[in-house]
Amino acid sequence: MTCTQITPEQLPQVLQAQKAAFVAHGPVTAQQRRERLQRVIELLVRYQQPLVDAMDADFGGRPQGFSLMNDVIGSLASLKYARDHLEHWMQDEPREVFSPYDQLGAKAWVMHQPKGSVGIIGTWNAPLFTLLSPLACVLAAGNRAILKPSEVVPRTAAVVAQAFAELFDPLEVAVVNGDAELAQVFTSQPFDHLVFTGSTAVARSVMRNAALNLVPLTLELGGKSPVIISRTADLAKAAFSIAAAKANNGGQICINPDVVYVPQGLLDDFLGALRTAYGELFSRIEDNPDVVAVINARHLQRVEGYVQDARDRGARIESYPQPLAVDEQQRRRPLQVVVNPPRDSQILHEEIFGPALVVLPYAQLDEALADIHSRERPLALYYFGQNEEEQRYVLQHTHSGGVTINDVMMHAALHDAPFGGIGASGMGHYHGREGFLEFSHMRTVFKAPAHDPRREWGLLPPYGEHFLPTMQSMVTAD
Repeated sequence: MTCTQITPEQLPQVLQAQKAAFVAHGPVTAQQRRERLQRVIELLVRYQQPLVDAMDADFGGRPQGFSLMNDVIGSLASLKYARDHLEHWMQDEPREVFSPYDQLGAKAWVMHQPKGSVGIIGTWNAPLFTLLSPLACVLAAGNRAILKPSEVVPRTAAVVAQAFAELFDPLEVAVVNGDAELAQVFTSQPFDHLVFTGSTAVARSVMRNAALNLVPLTLELGGKSPVIISRTADLAKAAFSIAAAKANNGGQICINPDVVYVPQGLLDDFLGALRTAYGELFSRIEDNPDVVAVINARHLQRVEGYVQDARDRGARIESYPQPLAVDEQQRRRPLQVVVNPPRDSQILHEEIFGPALVVLPYAQLDEALADIHSRERPLALYYFGQNEEEQRYVLQHTHSGGVTINDVMMHAALHDAPFGGIGASGMGHYHGREGFLEFSHMRTVFKAPAHDPRREWGLLPPYGEHFLPTMQSMVTAD
């Protein structure tokens, strides 16, 4: 059975064969886990050029250096961190035994057991990282996996399938490629865990399908990640950080800033600083090989539609470094900044996921927080400012998957901290030890002492006259 030509009808056979191999193999040693991770690392080193060529072709323009940095090197970092730390993560954790069994020699511990076969559905905006970063935690935990790359990047998906077919037995890691029909079949399988990266709308379908088999889920979604700029912020630094984030992958990142809240008196100063910062990154957009194109015509029309809707409703639109006519063949776009659009504008309610940004002025901080709370909880939140008390207030009065202070998107690069959402922006985590735990069954073990005192203490039938008074005496509030 090959992993490059699996049809939707064959997928259940692959999964069942992988599950059977998992059971037959028995415990997975630290050495075996490291060896599997090392093979994925070597796969990326060996296939780096075909992979970046494929991503460039799929996007219709994506700098090879950026693809190396974002997808190849980013994945390598996750894989190497897991490889180098998994043996410590695997250790049993001793737990406290209740009295009086602790005095009688009882023992208790938690062991971290692999779950089995994990399905991973990647997405197109980071087509390697959204497969291989969770795979690092999956393999570190001793599992096997079946990967489904996004059909939106078919060339990249084909190279991924070819690479894993060369270096892995599909009973360890398999790759299946296909369209939405396969995705429906994939998410309906009885995996031992399922990872999905994508939109909240599609995640609801994934959850419905997974519920048929009670499959536990890790969902990495998105939302409208806000930026709060305080009156104490370094405005030039904030503008540069936001410009660099919007330039990153053409704004097509799940934790990319969507809405920026700026104090009313600083609005024009911020827009000027943002224009300057973005112009320093891209002096021009047309035919600029450093600009990542919008992935396809459908997503281009979606983003442009949000901007046009706001324009039709009277919003002020600025384009950095300068306006540019839409070209569905080139799809490289300037950063379109929508200033204070009407509240019913689509761009205030839909995740942008592209080269556009909303800027909203505020008079009081609580106005910005109330607006943030009017939407679903986002995957990320950003705060720029030097006031420690205000910073603590923002952290305590908001919810998001993660936070970066005085920069954007940096928290997601932490290896020793969980990455994940909350509410509509996702559930579960990967990265680091928390990722290892996500894909492990934490199995509690109690080892009884040689002597069982319950009968001599009158705690077993037939109950004596002192049993009830003894139990009643133990119901206390201290």
